[in-house]
Amino acid sequence: MNRWTGSAGICINDQKEILMVKSFESEEWAVPSGGVEEGESPEECCVRECKEETGYDVKVIEQLQIKETTIKGIQVTTYYFRVDKIGESSGINDPDEIIAEADWKSLPELKTIKHAYPEDLHLLLEQLEQ
Repeated sequence: MNRWTGSAGICINDQKEILMVKSFESEEWAVPSGGVEEGESPEECCVRECKEETGYDVKVIEQLQIKETTIKGIQVTTYYFRVDKIGESSGINDPDEIIAEADWKSLPELKTIKHAYPEDLHLLLEQLEQ
């Protein structure tokens, strides 16, 4: 079975909003994430993907969970990290050119927007409540 390993970053600002991204031709939002490259740790991947997809430099605070799932016959492992942003965004610079927009989403918005990964919503809400 094919395997894919990736990382996702959950970043919350001082206004208690979560940093989310949306792809072109999609109305679904997700936290910044992507595949771990060769020789890269899940933490390094998380920092790189956040930078590429949102323009923010981030630092990893803690590992939150590891999600195991199977998508179209591929065994998917995703590491979720709580991250803090450093400074302001330099703009989206996604080499894959799939990210159309990055935005901060408040608690009421999180409950109404479409999610690419609805199963992550409870984790996002949990983080906001801390």
